[in-house]
Amino acid sequence: MHQKTLPFALLLAACAPSDKPAPLDFSQFEMVDLSHSYGNDTLYWPTETEGFHKRTLIEGDLPDGRFISAFAFSTPEHAGTHMDAPYQFNRNGAKADAVPLERLIAPAVVIDIREKAKAETDYALTVDDIAAHEAEHGEIAPGSIILLRTGWSARWADGAAAYFGGDDPADLHFPSFGADAARFLIEERGAAALGVDAASTDIGPATDFPVHRLLGAANIPGFENLGDLGPLPATGAYLIALPMKIEGGSGGPLRVVALVPR
Repeated sequence: MHQKTLPFALLLAACAPSDKPAPLDFSQFEMVDLSHSYGNDTLYWPTETEGFHKRTLIEGDLPDGRFISAFAFSTPEHAGTHMDAPYQFNRNGAKADAVPLERLIAPAVVIDIREKAKAETDYALTVDDIAAHEAEHGEIAPGSIILLRTGWSARWADGAAAYFGGDDPADLHFPSFGADAARFLIEERGAAALGVDAASTDIGPATDFPVHRLLGAANIPGFENLGDLGPLPATGAYLIALPMKIEGGSGGPLRVVALVPR
């Protein structure tokens, strides 16, 4: 049986007459920000040398004494908390500005592999791990965003070497999804998207990026470098993951908020 995915307040809103919808009661939710800020300390994939740049256009007082500020910035698409659009690994996949909202705003399922990742840095989620999760929390409902909790977000502040497990792109080390598990979540559970609190939806040593290619082929986005997933329950939260709408982009910076029922 699929787990319930709509709190009562949202069911009321969905069932209300269209001319007078029931308001969403956000007091019933804790809002959890799952995005790292962009700035001088933003972590970039070891092959990326451009980095994040912010310059001041104006900042200070006008002649009449009123304050004003405006800045310009530049960044590669795939850095910090960001979305990989299907187009990144599929020439016919959806580009960043065309990913359906249904894949960006959906119920969240959190699979916790922290203990296994502690024991094995390059641990890859397995189908058995998914079965164990479902035995405890119920079968994953179609249309869910699957979030993998590895515990790696705690390393973000420690710098690139701790987070990526090295600075050689051919020799990186961190946990994530395994290809068989990703295929199962895509084909058998109808995942809307996959996300992880580590650097990639593939494990560090996977230089051929099999999970990225599976996601691209299925036209499904991936969310990388998420913040601490600890405040989220295994099921029951909602995820709002809205990327910068870059025309023709292969991804983009992502602001992710979870709504966790109180």
